[in-house]
Amino acid sequence: MIEMSTEQDPRWRSVLARDAQADGGFVYAVKTTGVYCRPSCPSRRAKAANVAFYDTPAQAEAAGFRPCLRCNPKGPSAAEANAALVAEACRIIEASDETLKLDGLAERIGMSPFHFHRQFKAITGLTPKQWAAAHRTRKIRAELADPSSSVAGAIYGAGFNSNSRFYETSNEVLGMTPTAFRNGGDQAEIRFALGESSLGAILVAQSDRGVCAITLGDDPEDLVRDLQDRFPKAELIGGDAGFEALVARVVGFVEAPRIGLDLPLDMRGTAFQERVWQALRRIPAGETLSYAEVARRIGEPRAARAVAQACGANKIAVAIPCHRVVRNDGALSGYRWGVERKRALLDKEARA
Repeated sequence: MIEMSTEQDPRWRSVLARDAQADGGFVYAVKTTGVYCRPSCPSRRAKAANVAFYDTPAQAEAAGFRPCLRCNPKGPSAAEANAALVAEACRIIEASDETLKLDGLAERIGMSPFHFHRQFKAITGLTPKQWAAAHRTRKIRAELADPSSSVAGAIYGAGFNSNSRFYETSNEVLGMTPTAFRNGGDQAEIRFALGESSLGAILVAQSDRGVCAITLGDDPEDLVRDLQDRFPKAELIGGDAGFEALVARVVGFVEAPRIGLDLPLDMRGTAFQERVWQALRRIPAGETLSYAEVARRIGEPRAARAVAQACGANKIAVAIPCHRVVRNDGALSGYRWGVERKRALLDKEARA
C-alpha cells in the first residue's frame, strides 16, 4: 500500500482552510513543537513535512504530543464556547422581566461588552437589544392571542412597564395596535398585488412596517384567500401602480436572481424563527446550506429540526430564501410552495 503524503491528504486542505466544520473529525500534530491542534486552530501553520494526523486526541497523546493551549482540541472550540455563552445570554434575556443593560449582561457571562456584542450578533444575527425586542414581541403576541387576558394584562405580561411605553412602539412590534392585532388585523391596512412569473402566480403584501408576505401558487384566488385568512379583519387594499412596481421587482428577482432584492420586511415570528430567517438572508444566491449548517451558524448545532420548522413557517418567499436550504445529502426537501418551485429557483440561481 502506497502511503499518502501530507499534501495529498484531504485533511491537510482542512487545516490550510482552518475549517471549523472539520473539528472533531481529526487532530493534527506538529512534530517540531510536540503539540497537537484542531483543524481550525488559528496558530501559525506548520510545514506539511512536520505534520501528522490522528483520529482522536487520545491517539495524539499516546504518540507523545500535548494539546494546544490556544485551540483546546480536547474541549470545546472557541466558537462552541462563544455559542454556549451567547445561548446562556439569550436565556437570561428571556427570563428577565426588565430590559438588561449591555454591560451588566456581558459581565454575567464573563465577556467584555464589546466582545460580547460582536459575538452575540455574529451568532444570532441580532444585537442583544434586538433579541430582547423579538422575545417581547413573541410574548405580547402570545398574550394577545389568549382571550382570557385583557390588552393591558398582555402588555404587562410581556414585560412592558407601562401602557404608554408599549403603545409608542406598538406599530413597530405588531405592525398595528394591540387591539387591532387581537381582532385579526381590524382597521389595519395591508396593500397587496398579484403578478405572474415562470413559477406561477405571485402575491406580494405590505404592511406599514414592510413586506409581510410573498406567496407563490397556481391559482391567484387561493393566494388572496390565504392572505385574508391570515388577516381576517384587516383592510386589504389592492395595489396601485406604484405598488405594482414592487411586485414587478419581485418577479424580476425570480427570473434573474443576481439582480438582488433588498426590501424592508415585516417578519412576524418567534425570536428563534427570526434568527433563522436572518441567517437565510445571508446565504448568497447560487449557494445552499443544509439545515444542520444553518443550525451551527446560529449557534444551535442540535436544532436542525427546529431550523427546518422555521423554514416551513416562512411566509416571505425568495426575500427570505428558505429555498437555499437543503438536506445534508444535498437533496431537496419540502418547500412551502412546492419542491418543483424550489428546484426551479435553485436552477435559475446556479445558471446565473
